Amino acid sequence: QVQLEQSGGGSVQTGGSLRLSCVVSGFTSSTYCLGWFRQAPGKEREGVAAIDDNGYIKYADSVKGRFTVSKDNAKNTLYLQMNSLKPEDTALYYCCATAGQFGGSGCYTLVASGRSPYQGQGTQVTVSS
Repeated sequence: QVQLEQSGGGSVQTGGSLRLSCVVSGFTSSTYCLGWFRQAPGKEREGVAAIDDNGYIKYADSVKGRFTVSKDNAKNTLYLQMNSLKPEDTALYYCCATAGQFGGSGCYTLVASGRSPYQGQGTQVTVSS
């Protein structure tokens, strides 16, 4: 059984930093697409970042240069380091995982769709001005 357990998040002021973690268990595929998407009240779902087994990484334009996605294969953990946070980053953040290869940008498209079969429970990030 695949499970994604998220931690991190919380409340910070503008310009602050937070790190989200996502421990993936029971996932055995050697090819995969991992990522983070977010959902804010009254706004459309947004793909934040995606990373695949080939090391392909893509970010939403809104977070480029501020957020960094990474993975620690030994710990089966996906991370999202968020720096220079802005009030518009306030949202519920989800990690997700899918087995298979999606051709780089296809991984980001999948993450952004919110249709990854395995998703974390969500964690709230609130940035105050």
